[in-house]
Order: sequence, then C-alpha cells, then structure tokens
Amino acid sequence: MYSKKFGRLAYGLGTETRALCPTNLKGSIPSVMRVLSSWAVCKHQRHQFLQRQPDDKTVNRPTTLSKIRPHASSIRQVSHTTLDPAEVKKFQSLADKWWDQQGEFAALHSMNDLRVPFIRDNLLSIHGSQRPGSPLAGLRIMDVGCGGGLLSEPLGRLGADVVGIDPVEVSVRTAELHTSSDPELRKRVQYRACTLEEVAQEEEGETEDFHAVVASEVVEHLADLDIFASCCYQVLKPGGSLFITTISKTNLSYALGIVAAEQLLRIVPSGTHDWEKFITPVDLERLLESTGFQVESIRGMLFNPLSGSWSWTQSTSINYALHAVKRSEEPQPDRARAGSEEPDHNETLSRGAAAGQN
Repeated sequence: MYSKKFGRLAYGLGTETRALCPTNLKGSIPSVMRVLSSWAVCKHQRHQFLQRQPDDKTVNRPTTLSKIRPHASSIRQVSHTTLDPAEVKKFQSLADKWWDQQGEFAALHSMNDLRVPFIRDNLLSIHGSQRPGSPLAGLRIMDVGCGGGLLSEPLGRLGADVVGIDPVEVSVRTAELHTSSDPELRKRVQYRACTLEEVAQEEEGETEDFHAVVASEVVEHLADLDIFASCCYQVLKPGGSLFITTISKTNLSYALGIVAAEQLLRIVPSGTHDWEKFITPVDLERLLESTGFQVESIRGMLFNPLSGSWSWTQSTSINYALHAVKRSEEPQPDRARAGSEEPDHNETLSRGAAAGQN
C-alpha cells in the first residue's frame, strides 16, 4: 500500500525521482490520497505552513556572537544558542526507540552504510591508517547530536576515540546503556548530555582538541547555524574535518521529505522536520567558508523507501553529505591538499564522487 502512495506522489515531480517509483503498480487508491499526491496540493500545504510562521523581521535577535565567532567574515542574524526547546521535547519522546532497527529511526540505521564509509575514507585520505583493523585509531571525533549512539558506536569500532554529545539527557543515557555491553567499545566511546556551545566555551583559550566533528541529520534541527559553524571551528584542530549530512531546502525535499516521508509513508514521525530549517548545499558551503572552513566534497544521497536503503546520487536536491576542513595558515603535513586553496564548486562535487565508497 505504501509503495502505491509513494508512486502516485512522486509521479511528475522530475525524472530524478522516478527511479524510486514503480510505474506498473495496479489497483486504485482512495481519492484523498490521490489529492494529497498532487503537486499543487503540496505547494498549497507549504504555503499554509509558511503563513503560520512568525515574521522573522519581528523577532529580536542579537547580531553579535561575543567571543564564539572570531573567524567569520560576515555574521547573519543569530540567537544565543543552537538549542531549540521544541526539538528537545520532540526527541525526548523518542529516546527509548533509538535502537529499534525497524522503528522510527530505521532510516538512520541504514544510513550508516553510506555515512560511516564517507567519514572513514575522507579521514584516511588526510591522516592515513597506522593500525590494521582500527583505521581511525589515534583520532578524536565529536559526534554532535549523537542521540542513542547510532553513529558514535561504529566510529568507535573503527578505532576512533569518540565523544558523543546531545542535549537530550535521556537519549544520552540510552546510548551509555547500549555501549555498556561492550567493554572494549566503552573505553573508546564516551557520552555527555550538553550542547555544542557548552563544549566550545570549555575549550575556549585551550588547544583545539578534535580531529573531526560529525553532525549527521542534526543541522535541520538547530536554532542557529552561525553559532553551530563557529563552535565546530573552535573545537577542531587546524586541518580538522567537519562532516555533515542534512536535507536540502527545495520544493522536492518538501514533497518527499515531509509530505511523503512523514504524512504518507510514515518513514519518520509526523512533525520531525521543519522545512524552514532545511539548507541548500550552496548556502551551507557559503556559511562554512565564511567561518573558516574549506568545503572538500558534497555528495547527494537518496533513500529508497521500498528497499529501506540509501545510495549515492548526483542530485543534492533532497539529502546530501558534506565534508569540510578547517583552514590553517600552514599546510598540514598529513593532508593530501593544502588548506589555503579555494575550491571550484564543480570541482568540489567531482572530488566528492571519489569519497565515501565502501
């Protein structure tokens, strides 16, 4: 039944999504679903949603970041924190479901097939591997918005020392409980119930500590991306890597990521995402480079609801993965590329095609 709904929804939205939608489906679907699958209705729903949102111009937001953002060349309107209380409340209600591989987070479990190799291979291209069986040994990684530890654990199993942070304390307790069953993993993976800016403030004035920061399916839930980027810059070593997976802000991502995934197919709980918080690769790259990062690769990601699996794609109009490197004044000896080069956008995409292969 779900495949019929999805096929009707995606029909006519563009050739890049037709690979997901079987065209030989038979039988009829209720008229209400036929209406919901209309592209015109999708746009109408989004218009109604936008009308309910407060006018950004009426919100009183500070325009400075105090000591947190010394490296940005320009500053947008920001809030005081990355934390959104509504998002915290949302994930508190789901904290006991992180490790149900057939439940609400099933898509995140299967995403590990792409994001773990993407992180591993890009880090190995910079640092190399010194220990067979533990390719990331000696590297410190921060997993921002770690939730129940779905990504922290596989990175720890690759040998990295991982610090998973999340503002939802009950999710952190779930992650700790799951890790406790493996004594070796428990030595390499630690969790903290805190925000990214709290860690950045602790690190202020001290030597940068992490070789990599990972924020997978996180930035679309944050209150302020400027502070997020600045804090990532602050906690990373020179030449350190930032890995992000998120959802682009397009009409197609609204139709498939919200209407289809949340309202029709129930791949994720209804209300999980706010389309206004999505960000395109171009805007994210611009933000990161103004903060002091150099974007190395951007790759499109595609979820197939019929098979429950992810694959790489040329299009970044729905989901995508990004790898950026903290610029340093002097080239790092263990890096394949100098941090001072300005990347061409087409070159960035082509470089990404070689990364993240399993």
